[in-house]
Amino acid sequence: MKSSNMNAQRVALSSTDFPWKWRLEDLATRPKNGCSVFSCFSCGGGSSMGYKLAGYQVLGNCEIDPDMMNLYKTNHHPKFSYLMDIRDFVKIPDEEIQDELKNLDVLDGSPPCSVFSMAGSRENGWNVEKTFREGQAKQRLDDLFLYFIEVAKKLKPKVVIAENVKGLITGNAKGWVNLIVKAFNDAGYDVQIFLLNASRMGVPQKRERVFFIAHRKDLNYKKLVMNFDTKPIPFEKVREPYGKAFSGDNMASKLMKYRIPSDRCLQDINKRVRKTGSGFTSPINHDDEPVQTITAGG
Repeated sequence: MKSSNMNAQRVALSSTDFPWKWRLEDLATRPKNGCSVFSCFSCGGGSSMGYKLAGYQVLGNCEIDPDMMNLYKTNHHPKFSYLMDIRDFVKIPDEEIQDELKNLDVLDGSPPCSVFSMAGSRENGWNVEKTFREGQAKQRLDDLFLYFIEVAKKLKPKVVIAENVKGLITGNAKGWVNLIVKAFNDAGYDVQIFLLNASRMGVPQKRERVFFIAHRKDLNYKKLVMNFDTKPIPFEKVREPYGKAFSGDNMASKLMKYRIPSDRCLQDINKRVRKTGSGFTSPINHDDEPVQTITAGG
């Protein structure tokens, strides 16, 4: 996995294969590059779709949520799938792990990140078990990244790629970054950390995410240089020609009457009008700018 090849593939995807113009059935016909991937915290398979578009063979996944696993199987038909907590996956005896998973090119994973999000609970959610509304098992989230690295230590892939929120490298969360880097080192990997913005990668949305990209020390890979500078796609290029006006007597409708051009979210209006800080997760998008990150509750 060479840095020049990786960059070339991303540039090709962002400049000629616009992300919103492909279908699930197209994944089967993408040219293959001969590299294999196993995905942890796979959810419905978003990252797996990306790998397949880039030519990788996604061998399987590990996912704790039964509904998400069913969705993943429907979308991707994995050869090897593990419906379990990643903490249980690392306990599987080595002799019970398929040989194909011990010769991976890439181990992929996006450990759940709500406790590190700037819009989340942050420090109040660290070292605390949480019950999820989706019906998942009660579990801690903050240490899942370290268990993910234990999977790398177990399977020994050539490359490990993990994605997380920008908040992980902000404020007190930087202490977790130090633990993650040390864990990678102890597992035999050199790691680089990148803050990437989707709007510079051919995606019509401003979405900043942190990527940890690690390679096995014995392979002596050169350091990656990640330069993405695709021209941002403004909202007016992707939105419907006619939007739906705010209506009714809800607070959002009332607040939008006080909107000024510089407002970027409902919180900006709230601070002026109601002297409160709510509305951070409800962005106000402008035609001449990329869409801001759309949140589940915004």
